[in-house]
Amino acid sequence: MPTNIQDGFATRAIHAGQDPLQWSHCSIVPPLVMSTTFRQDAPNEHRGFEYGRSGNPTRNVLESCLAALEGGKHAFAFASGLGATTGIISLLQSGDHLVCGNDIYGGTNRFFQKCSSKQGIKVTFVNASDPKQIIDSVQSNTKMIWLETPTNPLLMLVDIKAVVESLKATRPDIILVVDNTFLTCYFQRPLELGADIVTYSLTKYMNGHSDVIMGAAITKCDDLAERLRFNQNAMGIVPSPFDCSLVNRSLKTLELRMKQHMKNGLAVAKYLEKHPLVEKVIHPLLPSHPQHELALKQTTGHSGMISFYIKGDSVKFLKALKLFCVAESLGGYESLAELPSVMTHASIPEAERAALGITDQLIRLSVGLESEQDVIADLDQAFKVCQSNDAKF
Repeated sequence: MPTNIQDGFATRAIHAGQDPLQWSHCSIVPPLVMSTTFRQDAPNEHRGFEYGRSGNPTRNVLESCLAALEGGKHAFAFASGLGATTGIISLLQSGDHLVCGNDIYGGTNRFFQKCSSKQGIKVTFVNASDPKQIIDSVQSNTKMIWLETPTNPLLMLVDIKAVVESLKATRPDIILVVDNTFLTCYFQRPLELGADIVTYSLTKYMNGHSDVIMGAAITKCDDLAERLRFNQNAMGIVPSPFDCSLVNRSLKTLELRMKQHMKNGLAVAKYLEKHPLVEKVIHPLLPSHPQHELALKQTTGHSGMISFYIKGDSVKFLKALKLFCVAESLGGYESLAELPSVMTHASIPEAERAALGITDQLIRLSVGLESEQDVIADLDQAFKVCQSNDAKF
């Protein structure tokens, strides 16, 4: 990126890693390089690329842009968010211990409980909104702490800086990983708060168009980067160049999209908070959120994610929605609604879900980029259907 331009977020998103001079044809838009292999000048003499799994020009462009946006030094794209999780957890070895928040994405929970355990990695789940519980769970063999903030689906926050300050003075060897999928680097910067690795499901807000499955891991640490690079290549969990080009393009509008997601999401949250059929709304930017002050301190905004408890039949409400699609995933331009207890978090044992508060009354919304009044109108008509005794579907 030229050094004589302003270093604003949108500027980095558009220009970082995209310099046309890196291509002989000076293409403004980075070329899509689909080749799986690259000609060598002589045996073991190449020009930076050998085989597509080990490196690809289109993937490199995306990874450079991701690192710049996150304030990191190295970024690695993986075939999915769980692919990134696999690459990161593979930094550990049998006998190591991992501390993790108990309110996390169901797929991550399943991976830790069903897959990591088979590798001999012990996992302790704690209420990560209380930093003391995290620190108190650290053992002599603890090698990693895994945090989501905000959590999924209950949107609780983890005080990253508090964890770092309590941890690094005595155990600098522990790797602190933060899943930043819900907020993106536009609203939250975990590396600047002391995290060692930031991970993403790029599938969600970073891509934002519900047409790519991909993950990423980003770090400032050279040693961690070398180990992640090895895992990315050796384990073969790399994305296709085509998907990399789509995510790279999507990053150019990330700032614009996140601003609109926040605007729409907050409007919906305020609407829900006043509705008689809503028992409780969970949104960090609402003063009613128990960690509202932490949200104002640690983040610069919030995405379109909202969770709320409905009074009445949650299934009837979801089936009545017309603009919102009932679907898993989140972070796309379209509005989605889901019931975590039987969808994204169904793999978590029922007793654990109940203890967390993931009940059949908890609905999670991913508010999209539609016109604000249309989003609210759809919710309103669905509530009215719930109030009707003769509703038919």
